Amino acid sequence: MVTQSTIRRTNCWDYAVAESFFKTLKVELIYGHDFKTINQAKTCIFG
Repeated sequence: MVTQSTIRRTNCWDYAVAESFFKTLKVELIYGHDFKTINQAKTCIFG
């Protein structure tokens, strides 16, 4: 029940933009916050 990723083995930059975005999101919005509920986290991320 495992599906293979669609990334090509020869191109390591396929997901670089998405990975950079999520790293920035985590560093600037997630780390350092102590969210008590999932709704608090959603409000912080999505405004």
